[in-house]
Amino acid sequence: MNNAKQKKSSLEDWHPADIKAALNKKGFTLMGLAKAHGLAESSSMSATFTRSLPLNEERIADAIGVHPMVIWPSRYNTDGTRKLQGFRVIQNSTPTVKPRNSKAIATDSSLVQTA
Repeated sequence: MNNAKQKKSSLEDWHPADIKAALNKKGFTLMGLAKAHGLAESSSMSATFTRSLPLNEERIADAIGVHPMVIWPSRYNTDGTRKLQGFRVIQNSTPTVKPRNSKAIATDSSLVQTA
C-alpha cells in the first residue's frame, strides 16, 4: 500500500475545499465575499466551483491573491486568455462543409458547384 501523496498536476483545477481553505487563510468566507460584492447569497460564488462564471472567478482569485488561471487552468489558455465555452465554441469553430452530392465541394467556407 502506497501512502505517498501524489503531486498535483499544474493543469488541474483546484478542489473546492482547497479554494475555501485558501479564502479562509486570507480571512474570507464565501458569504463574506459575496456580501462584499453586493450579493445577497453565496450560492453564485459557490457555483463558480462547478461552472465558469468569469466575474466570480475574478472575485475569488483577487481575494486569494492569484490570477484565476492559477485556480482554474482548464478554463484558460496558456497565455491567460479565457477559453471559449458552450455555444461560443460551436459559433467560432471553423465550419466543415460536407458535400451533399459529388458535384458540390467546399472552398473557403463557401459552397461551389462544379459542372
